[in-house]
Amino acid sequence: MHHEVALIATVAIGFVFAAVLGYVADRLRLPPLVGYLVAGMLMGPFTPGVVADVDLASQLAEMGIILLMFGVGLHFSTLDLMAVRGVAIPGAVAQIALATVLGMLMCSQWGWSIGAGLVFGLSLSVASTVVLLKALEERNLVDTAKGRVAVGWLIVEDLAMVLALVLLPVLAEILQAPADAARDSTGIALTIAVTLIKVGLFAVMAVVLGPKVVPWLLTRVARTGSRELFTLSVLAVALGIAFGSAELFGVSFALGAFFAGVVMSESHLSHRAAEDSLPLQNAFSVLFFVSVGMLFDPSVLTNDPMAVLGALALIIIGKAAIALLIVLLLRYPLGMGLTVAAGLAQIGEFSFILAGLGVGLGLLPTEGKDLILAAAILSITLNPLVFLAAEALERYARATWPSFVDGHGKKKRDALGRELARIRAARDEREKEHRLEVEHLVETFPLLAKVNEYSQEELLLLFRPRSAAPGERVIRAGDRGDGMFFISSGAVEVQLEDASIRLEAGSFFGEMALLTGGRRTADVVAVDFCEFLILERRDFYAFMARHPDLRAAVSNMARKRTEANVQRKNSSQSLDAK
Repeated sequence: MHHEVALIATVAIGFVFAAVLGYVADRLRLPPLVGYLVAGMLMGPFTPGVVADVDLASQLAEMGIILLMFGVGLHFSTLDLMAVRGVAIPGAVAQIALATVLGMLMCSQWGWSIGAGLVFGLSLSVASTVVLLKALEERNLVDTAKGRVAVGWLIVEDLAMVLALVLLPVLAEILQAPADAARDSTGIALTIAVTLIKVGLFAVMAVVLGPKVVPWLLTRVARTGSRELFTLSVLAVALGIAFGSAELFGVSFALGAFFAGVVMSESHLSHRAAEDSLPLQNAFSVLFFVSVGMLFDPSVLTNDPMAVLGALALIIIGKAAIALLIVLLLRYPLGMGLTVAAGLAQIGEFSFILAGLGVGLGLLPTEGKDLILAAAILSITLNPLVFLAAEALERYARATWPSFVDGHGKKKRDALGRELARIRAARDEREKEHRLEVEHLVETFPLLAKVNEYSQEELLLLFRPRSAAPGERVIRAGDRGDGMFFISSGAVEVQLEDASIRLEAGSFFGEMALLTGGRRTADVVAVDFCEFLILERRDFYAFMARHPDLRAAVSNMARKRTEANVQRKNSSQSLDAK
């Protein structure tokens, strides 16, 4: 494959293989992602036939993770995270600790070192947010209480893995040279402190500064009226924050993108951002699963099948049981515990990163990385079946022990439900107010019904509000036209040479000078307390150029007004002559 076309070939082959095998998987009543994984295996270096560029595929997959996590952040505000903190934070921390210990015990049976067991256990303890979201979306659970808890749990896991990735090099020094590490204990403590400060600083900046800067920036871009520029800006914010957070604060690309989405969710333009980025999210998330399949070496299944089964059992049975037990001990409902357990019964992107770092630091043997990849492929493939088993188990428990299922965790379930409902209601109310604002605009100015909803929202951003008191001169004859005025409330009087015309709410004026490029032909005076929406000259020309139907309607109205003025003037002259 020529280097010049490696990127194009990788993307093209990946999409073609994924589309075909995803369709086949769907026809076999399997999740399409199984087809994506098989497509990656066929494209990988461990199977005969086409071999795509693994490094390029991995980078494209990272792009998919970034965009997907950005989409999660758009729909998952900081209030959502705070609402589920009572179960997500202690649950994720305890589950990571227990699963890591189990992984270390398993590695000790194989004769591996403590460092190898630590990396192996950590890799198996963290689940893939990408896989979880796909599973929740297929079951319409993303916006439910159990779905919010599951996503919040994995966000806490991601934060913990950020710390693990930074601290692993320090731990490698301690494990490989204990004496030297003891002498340099001050330096190690300083490294850990700096890491915690950097992550904390990033979180503070994302939560405090971000909501002020990002919505303002998006509003400015949206005012240009360019849809492609708005989409580009959304992607620039997502990728820019993801890259900047990784470079400056040492957090992962995925976590940085998630916080970028959380920040952008505070803007009333978040729904447009989500809509515009969704196609790219879907396309690149497919490449994530393809790249995972490319890394898989099927020979590990025959070389060490018992180790693979052991790792898979820890992921599917061990982690799920731990998560379910933790949720029940925290006095939350069984159904929530089963959903979290099923969501955690797989591993993904952070596991690959941890395994690669462990091999690079000399902590994890190469076969450990192969085992982790094999367990990831198998657990991702089997995860839909785990969800089906969890749903069946919940139905069985409800039929067998209805009082326990309905009563256990009822108070916390109801409290969490009320809190999430309140957050959702506040978000819906904000969106409803915005929709009503658009609807009111069209009701007040029926002329604007000639443009679509997207353009109506754009007008809201372009308009400049202005008020006037009775007797105030709004426009002076002879001035250069600087904007078109829409009357939201009140009334004005257009003072012509021979007559005065009253215009009330729902009317507009000032368009003639803009259409002709000439000077104002009349004074306009407020005769009531008025509220105006002004479309400035530059915005008027740009908006009308994009909407010729609206321009034609405004021009037609202006022509009728001109003709009426001429007729009135001629009639007045005729009367004077008599």
